[in-house]
Amino acid sequence: MDKSERFKIFIAAYLVLIKDGKILLLKRANTGYPDVNYSLVAGHLDGAETAKQCIIRESKEEANITVKPNDLEVVHVMHRYRVDREYIDIYLKATIWEGEIKNLEQDKCSGLEWFPLGELPDNIIPEVKLALENIKKNVFYGEIGW
Repeated sequence: MDKSERFKIFIAAYLVLIKDGKILLLKRANTGYPDVNYSLVAGHLDGAETAKQCIIRESKEEANITVKPNDLEVVHVMHRYRVDREYIDIYLKATIWEGEIKNLEQDKCSGLEWFPLGELPDNIIPEVKLALENIKKNVFYGEIGW
């Protein structure tokens, strides 16, 4: 990085949606980043929005559901770094929402599926897998890099 440029970090929000001991995962497709692997409903903050506002927007855009700010709880924060960029990821848990879950981004997601919390698929994106393991152990902060 050119030292005259200011360091830039990206911020993403993730929805940990829980119902009856199960978690909603989405299977990535055609994105160029771990496609055919599972992740969570998520997205980058667009600027001038909070993490809660971001995940409320992404929940509607990706899964057709409405989540209210007071029904979201921050359960994990992760510092994630790759060769090309760094992230702060904020994981927000909800157990209440409105609307019927439906895949609205079929060009980027091949499906939304519920999995028992104790029986998650092996092909989860590594940072999401680590975050879910940390959340299960009540570890609020994590780091991952490669």
